[in-house]
Amino acid sequence: MTDLLKIEQSGAILTIGLNRPDKKNAMNTEMFRGLSAAYTRLCYDPELRCGVLYSTLDLFTAGLDLIDMAPVLSGQEGNTVRPMTEENQVEPFNWCGVGGQVGRLRSKPMLTAINGRCFTAGIELALGTDIVVAEQSASFEQSEIRRGLMPLGGGVERLLGRAGWGNAMRWLLTGDRFDAAEAHRIGLVQELVPDGQAFKRAMEIAERIASAAPIGVQGTLQNAFIGDREGPLAAAKAIAPYVFDNISPSKDLQEGITAMFEPREPNYTGR
Repeated sequence: MTDLLKIEQSGAILTIGLNRPDKKNAMNTEMFRGLSAAYTRLCYDPELRCGVLYSTLDLFTAGLDLIDMAPVLSGQEGNTVRPMTEENQVEPFNWCGVGGQVGRLRSKPMLTAINGRCFTAGIELALGTDIVVAEQSASFEQSEIRRGLMPLGGGVERLLGRAGWGNAMRWLLTGDRFDAAEAHRIGLVQELVPDGQAFKRAMEIAERIASAAPIGVQGTLQNAFIGDREGPLAAAKAIAPYVFDNISPSKDLQEGITAMFEPREPNYTGR
């Protein structure tokens, strides 16, 4: 695991902190590999039910480290890590969640807490998660077009899906900076909070997710991925098999129904 990420477990939540102070959290290959390692842990650890991506600094990220990422930009290396082996328990993950990208999709929810500047790769990281909380003073910039580039990690596809054509193109084609209120208006951000409260609020939402039945949460996420990639009909067809094969025989379903009638808060074990 890299020192450029601060990985901690808080109950059933895995927190992943961007932690590269000398480069203002500019994302390099080591950090992307570290993300794959963290996502691998989140996926396979039965005690973990949700993840939160945040920054240990007073900004989220200055974007992509163009010097370090030169081999990627030149096509010599993709955004993957080595395949999983007994010696290297790290699996390539599609951290941006876009079809055609290398690596598997997450099986558990991820949230992002944004403070300060969130530029280029930071937007793409956030778009690759499920819920984004941002502080009111945060600023956003997808400025690759002004560097002779274009968004590399799902910034085009994901922003189109969240914001719609016109809203996405307004910021993608100009590279202009926009504020948190605009990010919220176009759907990049789901919740705005006072400064200093993004991580706290993201953790509160993550705890709500972690308290739900894992089989239902993971099935919902999986079905959402199917719908996003293959369309609503494919997602609809996938629901019944998942329910009958996974949810119906689970003890968590019994617990949920029993708790509803007693009534009390359910205690889900993930079985």
